[in-house]
Amino acid sequence: MTQAVTGPAIYVDADACPVKAEAEKVAARHGLVVTFVSNGGLRPSRDPMVRNVVVSKGADAADDWIVENAKANDIVITADIPLAARTVALGAHVLGMTGKPFTPETIGMAVAMRDLKQHLRETGESKGYNAGFSPADRSRFLGALDQIARRALKTADTA
Repeated sequence: MTQAVTGPAIYVDADACPVKAEAEKVAARHGLVVTFVSNGGLRPSRDPMVRNVVVSKGADAADDWIVENAKANDIVITADIPLAARTVALGAHVLGMTGKPFTPETIGMAVAMRDLKQHLRETGESKGYNAGFSPADRSRFLGALDQIARRALKTADTA
């Protein structure tokens, strides 16, 4: 018999996500359900606290599913700035793949920088290369997710 899970959940925008294992590790440590949302290519897990959701191939299908299911105090992991903005607006804790949090105070600048970079790519002023994902990014992500999970659990306990 499975126990009903209460408290915050972790939602991962899982297409091309380099930190799935780290998200599972932190979720297991804190007893949180983690849901990987993708257009496909997810490996099934035997862990009942790990869920996979495969959405249609639409451009924002995974983003839309996460926005429809996440709620305040849940944790969303994404590198997608528009998704980050939508889930910050829900009151979720939002974390980028490199451990950078998106908050109500920082999301406006992140959206503005994304739009500027997109404009520069479209006008040919920038080639648009992204920095590679480093071991330091992975480590920073792991620490930041653990900290956010603790904060979300503490908030849930006082609610």
